[in-house]
Amino acid sequence: MIRFDIRFRLAVALLLLGCLTPITMWAEEAPGVRLLHSRMAAALASLPAQTHLLLEQQSIEQFLVELDGAPPDWATVYGQGHHDPGHDERLFALNRERDARREGKAPLQWLIAFVWLGELSGFDEQEGGFRVVLGPKFNQTAWGEVRFKHENLPSTLIALAGQETAKLRARIQQGAPAPVAVLITGRLIPEESLMYDFSHEAEGMGLIMPVVRVESVDFVLEGGQERQP
Repeated sequence: MIRFDIRFRLAVALLLLGCLTPITMWAEEAPGVRLLHSRMAAALASLPAQTHLLLEQQSIEQFLVELDGAPPDWATVYGQGHHDPGHDERLFALNRERDARREGKAPLQWLIAFVWLGELSGFDEQEGGFRVVLGPKFNQTAWGEVRFKHENLPSTLIALAGQETAKLRARIQQGAPAPVAVLITGRLIPEESLMYDFSHEAEGMGLIMPVVRVESVDFVLEGGQERQP
């Protein structure tokens, strides 16, 4: 009788473990399923109070000043371009030097928020929302182009549109685009932080890529955004 009781309890424990496993897997994807805001102000209001907003040229430039002081001499680093035998070494030296000088600076620990470009795609019946496709946003600054690089982004992004779902589904079915701003929040990865390179679109133009470990994402329907100071 005692042996049967032990076997019964073991079977129940294994059954419960099996039931909990899908819940854990779902929870890992949950951060990518978010409400679709109609205004940027609503998305920003949901962020922690200490978040540094890097949405405009001025705030991005000030962030770079806090980290690295001043822009590099891009013309000297570029030299005669990619075919210049010293080009790669100068770029490598620039990154190595600035990585060392940046160590321990407070902005490496800041919670920051930036924007990538997005668009609503097909409708996910299971989640009841729209899949979101992403594309980088290139920010023009006095330092060169700035393109935030994300790490650890949820593999699936779903925007829940609520009462606007039917209207947006009809819009997408008619072939009209439904652009969204994807507000990404996270912290710099200290060992990578900023990567200096050159633009592939404009010869000699500097490209800076802050490397951010993502903590949350939010979606804002384009056309409902307000300009932030």
